Amino acid sequence: MITIEHRENLVNAAVFGEFNLADAKEFETAVLFHVKFQGRVSVLLDLRDMTGFTIDVAWEDFKFAHQHQYDFWKIAVVTDKRWLAWTAWLSGAFVDAGIQVFDEVEKAQGWVAAG
Repeated sequence: MITIEHRENLVNAAVFGEFNLADAKEFETAVLFHVKFQGRVSVLLDLRDMTGFTIDVAWEDFKFAHQHQYDFWKIAVVTDKRWLAWTAWLSGAFVDAGIQVFDEVEKAQGWVAAG
């Protein structure tokens, strides 16, 4: 399950349980809507309650990042799981954005908000 909140220049999303393809498509739609009307976007992904993801999500993430590599300003990932941190860093190779991994949502919010 995913929850998504739009703010001025930010898409804030949190994943609970397994991240599946329907969740990924919902996230992509939110990002593309924001990009269409406001330009480049920052993203805060709270993955602390994510238990895993399906293989089709990994492939979709790769394709989306490659197709929209210039649509992001910053991507903040909140997680305490090392394997997710490595995944975030790997995704950074495909987008022209600052990517940081945080263990606290408040720190991530501060970093994203700082121009």
